[in-house]
Amino acid sequence: MPSILKANRLRLSIIAGLLLAVTAMHYLTTTQLVNAHDVYRRLYYVPIVLGGVWFALRGGIVTSILASLLYMPHVLFHWQHYPSIALEQYLEIVLYNVIGCLTGFLAERERQQKLRYQKTAETLEESYRKLREQADQIIEIEGQLRRADRLSALGELSAGMAHEIRNPLGSIKGTAEILRDGVAPDDPKLEFADILIKEVDRLNKVLEDFLRFARPEPVELGRFSPNKVIEEVLELTRQQALSNRVRVEVALAEDMEIPGRGEQIQQALLNLVLNALQVMPDGGQLKVSSTVHGNEVGIHVSDNGPGIAMEDRDRIFNPFVTTRDSGTGLGLAITQRIIQGHDGHIHLESTPGQGSSFTLCLPISMRDMETEKS
Repeated sequence: MPSILKANRLRLSIIAGLLLAVTAMHYLTTTQLVNAHDVYRRLYYVPIVLGGVWFALRGGIVTSILASLLYMPHVLFHWQHYPSIALEQYLEIVLYNVIGCLTGFLAERERQQKLRYQKTAETLEESYRKLREQADQIIEIEGQLRRADRLSALGELSAGMAHEIRNPLGSIKGTAEILRDGVAPDDPKLEFADILIKEVDRLNKVLEDFLRFARPEPVELGRFSPNKVIEEVLELTRQQALSNRVRVEVALAEDMEIPGRGEQIQQALLNLVLNALQVMPDGGQLKVSSTVHGNEVGIHVSDNGPGIAMEDRDRIFNPFVTTRDSGTGLGLAITQRIIQGHDGHIHLESTPGQGSSFTLCLPISMRDMETEKS
């Protein structure tokens, strides 16, 4: 805006300077130089046309009137005794106003047309932006539908596999426990029995994670306290935190109950806390807190571990992706699935070498679920 005002002042100065300069040449030049006066009076068209071009119809009219008023006394006092010359100059004054109006009108029409084109371009650009957003949404929905179809088929397959796998695992574990009980404490075979039982438990854990991801439980419209969930998760992981020499800091917002399934949120938070403890095997600091912002509750889990590399952040929530040597790579995928099922989202911040921070954002009211419930 200041630059436009500055430009307009400069243009007004140019127009005023031209008008005064042409007028001065008329009054300072003797009437005997008729040809010179013919040239001078035509020079008035320069500021008149500039006024119309720069300031549209109003500028053309005002500039032509000023030129007429400045030139009129010269005609009256110097050419009144020459009727033919005076008539020609009066017609020139009329032409000043015609040219001023015409130039201003054409400039005004061009300006309006330019504004219409600009508005049309902005409308087209906005329409293109909306179409692009809708296209992105359609692509995302199609991806979610394809993923849902694959997961549905995977869930049906895993349900049958679970029964077939769990039965042999149960038999193997039971047999290993019987063998362990029958082995002397100093027998080297005792170590192998313990390893076998430990690996069976690990396979059971992998199977449970797989089933939890492939066939998530539906979110039931209950109510739970986020602060209570935090306290229960920290109690479950207290022993591991002590073993890893991890200092735990807790900061809870005002307690409230929000809609959702507390057991699922507890599982999601437990995955985050366990991940944080596992990346700090030799000690560190774990911060868990809750906050309330508008219509959203945030559960924050921060650690000062090694952090997550930039290239891993986009795929860290994909199933079977892990940055550790051990693990199924399903923990964060399950967590994201649970939070999205509660109409929430997960926010990740991480700095390599300094640590990571996960935030579970949950709505205080879940309108879609409440509508379905009603």
